[in-house]
Amino acid sequence: METPDDETLFRQSSGLGIVTLNRPKALNALSPTQFGAIDARLAAWATDPTVTVVMIEGAGERAFSAGGDIKAVWDGRQKGDEAGNRELFRAEYRLDRRIHHYAKPYVAVLDGIVMGGGAGVSINGRFRVATERSLFAMPECAIGFFPDVGATHFLSRCPGRLGLFLGLTGTRLGPADMLAAGLATHFVPAAGLEGLRAGLEQASRQEDAGQAVADLLERLHRSPGPSALAGRLATIDQLCRADGPQAMMAALDAVGEDWADLAAAAMRAASPTSLAVTWRQLTEGQGLGFDDAIRREFRLACTLLQGSEFHEGIRALVIDKDKSPRWRPASLALVQSLEIDRLFAGVNDELTFP
Repeated sequence: METPDDETLFRQSSGLGIVTLNRPKALNALSPTQFGAIDARLAAWATDPTVTVVMIEGAGERAFSAGGDIKAVWDGRQKGDEAGNRELFRAEYRLDRRIHHYAKPYVAVLDGIVMGGGAGVSINGRFRVATERSLFAMPECAIGFFPDVGATHFLSRCPGRLGLFLGLTGTRLGPADMLAAGLATHFVPAAGLEGLRAGLEQASRQEDAGQAVADLLERLHRSPGPSALAGRLATIDQLCRADGPQAMMAALDAVGEDWADLAAAAMRAASPTSLAVTWRQLTEGQGLGFDDAIRREFRLACTLLQGSEFHEGIRALVIDKDKSPRWRPASLALVQSLEIDRLFAGVNDELTFP
């Protein structure tokens, strides 16, 4: 029996299955046990004729989900449980894959912060509804990792080379920019979310629930206002045609605008290894289908789990909170291409789908 203290709440209202991420004090960060629980419930609903539409939301007003609970990765490392950390990522990526291929209408309500693992359980779905409180980012390079959870696929579908820019810089996007980037599909003011839920319940009772959901979202959709990002897309596309991340930083410096200065500063603070990995990941992965992309991400995650960079990022930002990671190597100029090749070679483990 579920209680209000459970990390994930599941309920059915008419033909609408509702998933609520229920860790508001932790910005709904996803714990290791949540991945399996959500995956199992989605699998059950997929074959349940009484459920025709699925909605996922976060508890509270601050966050849909700020990402995966990376402290669990740190704890696993301290215990020497490398296999356990691999299983964490395996469960997460399998859930992301299920959401991407989900046959029933899947509606993610992106009210508040949407980052990292939170993007995995939302942006990979069919309908993504932003509100005025929405804030999206993929800040993995800042913690010595790379944009994962299917980002190889969904960032590559942003206009031009915007996805590469977002992955390298961790730039934060509000609702108008999320729509311009194709990361959100609709905008509904937060005051209209109760109406959205009621409308989804009604849509779930229709003969063609998918079309009913699409029609509902079109009716509720409003303009979030102008997108500053839309006017920068041509510049960003040109910046990302530089010969690697180091040249891109120099090009950002030459722009002479605040947004470019912030992006350059974020890249300089990030792990040089992560920047090199992300550049290769997102440029080489543009033509990959989702399954191949997330298999590649799993191999890459496993090799990074064996190294020190990701754990140093977690230490600096989450454990000691000194915000002064000691990256090794400390600059892009010292990153060896052979080391990046080794990271992409993967380990003797593959992501399979049951």
